[in-house]
Amino acid sequence: MKKLKSVLIGLLIISGFSANAQGKAAKSPAMETKAVIGNVEVRITDCSPSVRDREIFGGLETFGKVWRAGANEATTMSFSNAVTINGSELAAGTYSFFVTPSKEDNWEVIFNSEAEQWGVYKLDRKKDVLVSEASVTAIDKKEKLKYSIEGNFIHLDWDTKRVSIRVN
Repeated sequence: MKKLKSVLIGLLIISGFSANAQGKAAKSPAMETKAVIGNVEVRITDCSPSVRDREIFGGLETFGKVWRAGANEATTMSFSNAVTINGSELAAGTYSFFVTPSKEDNWEVIFNSEAEQWGVYKLDRKKDVLVSEASVTAIDKKEKLKYSIEGNFIHLDWDTKRVSIRVN
């Protein structure tokens, strides 16, 4: 009887830990942003990190170092038809998306043909299909990273920066 009681108590403890773990919200939840620009369906998938009292650009995300433009898996952008990104042609398809933060007002944006990858750890720059400069402006502080599509622009807002990419 003692053994059965011990086993039952153990199972209750384990199920309590499991229920607690399932109830926790992810620190960087998966997000999806969709819209139509002209005749092009655009879909962005990312994991949205929070600032959490950290220095983001120039701190967590080092100036001059490629960043996955989100958390966890690399952010992806899908286009149903060919587009131009900041004036450069990009074929229809799904791409991983990266950004190189800079102290300057323009940051490098990268569309890579290998859509399924974790972060930048195995980023093969030979598979970059489009590299362009995007304008960066100051914004009011945004705790959570957020992508939006407004008119002909894709915006990435996080902390006190907005990266704007023109899509035609």
